[in-house]
Amino acid sequence: MAKEKVCLAYSGGLDTSCILAWLLEKGYEVIAYMADVGQEEDFEAAKKKALAIGASKVYVEDLRKEFVEELCFPAIQCNAIYENVYLLGTSLARPVIARGQIAVAEKEGCVAVSHGCTGKGNDQVRFELGFYALKPDIKVIAPWRIPEFYTRFAGRNDLLDYAAKNNIPTVQSKKAPWSMDENMAHCSYEAGILEDPNVTPPKEMWKLTVDPLDAPDTPEDFTVQFEKGIPVKLTIGDKVHTEPVDLFLAANALARKHGVGRIDIVENRFIGIKSRGCYETPGLTILRSAHIDLEGLVLDKEVRALRDQFVTIGYSKILYNGLYFSPEREFLEGSITASQKTVNGQVRCRVYKGGFHVLGRSSETSNLYSMEESSMDELGGLDVSDSTGFIKVQAIRLKKYGEAKIAAGEKM
Repeated sequence: MAKEKVCLAYSGGLDTSCILAWLLEKGYEVIAYMADVGQEEDFEAAKKKALAIGASKVYVEDLRKEFVEELCFPAIQCNAIYENVYLLGTSLARPVIARGQIAVAEKEGCVAVSHGCTGKGNDQVRFELGFYALKPDIKVIAPWRIPEFYTRFAGRNDLLDYAAKNNIPTVQSKKAPWSMDENMAHCSYEAGILEDPNVTPPKEMWKLTVDPLDAPDTPEDFTVQFEKGIPVKLTIGDKVHTEPVDLFLAANALARKHGVGRIDIVENRFIGIKSRGCYETPGLTILRSAHIDLEGLVLDKEVRALRDQFVTIGYSKILYNGLYFSPEREFLEGSITASQKTVNGQVRCRVYKGGFHVLGRSSETSNLYSMEESSMDELGGLDVSDSTGFIKVQAIRLKKYGEAKIAAGEKM
């Protein structure tokens, strides 16, 4: 009798390698699925490892182009950010991974999909909401929520012991057991010693970026050109990058070299737990920062205010909470596109010792900014005497407010 097939989201790391072996113990045939979303991974070695553990097949799919074009670029267009700091690097990759995994599960006739997400984290929600939207009748095996599994493997030390017993090679150790997740947009670090929010991350932990103290002593300048809010050209010296993946990788390389994009935060997970996370988001940091600056020149005041209040916050929350495959995401993406019609132009920038700086910006298609109107040396199109009436009208309610406070003897 044929075994039931399970498609496992496989990273080659400690958790999913042990889960692969455990699923085999439970009598499943396992199809391993690896998504290349730009992580620095030896995919061939990971494929051999999965097959050696016992996977019947291993799929490795290059999803970098759709990751950049469908997730990273819209995030830049709306300046997506969570709790004012986190640029959503992990969240951005989950939709394309979930979509690819479901496609393989359908192709292979799998009865279930599985993942290595913990029962306290956000990623279990992101993956599973994606799975159910894409294939409503799919079964999900989440080992870290199954008592038989999590009582057997109470922590990472138990996984390391299990891996050693089953000859599963790992790059983690009991000395430095923090967890990492990497893609083209970022690398995240959590768990282990990082669970104490007052512990400074060790210098050797950071994988992508140079320590700002060790970054080059000479600043480096570059220019980003945008069309409708999307970066379409990155010029660094005499090198020009226009193809989306190449452009993103070049931005990464530049920011990494100069130590740009590190953050260390305590965030509120969707599931209701506070969590300490360290993140490196080099290229996305400089592209998003350049985009924000250009909007100051070319985007209408009220459009920008509405976008910031509803679209940026709403889209960021949707990404963080795993609701990408939802009607509200489709609605907000339409709003993103509408808000970016005039966001065309170029921003001249500089990176130096962990910092990003704007040197100048220009646009050939926007007429919102006028040097004559803004100048302190000429009147331009504004009759400054009109400002007197403007101020008087604005002051009407404030005068009433002040009168009431004074009458009540209250301090303003």
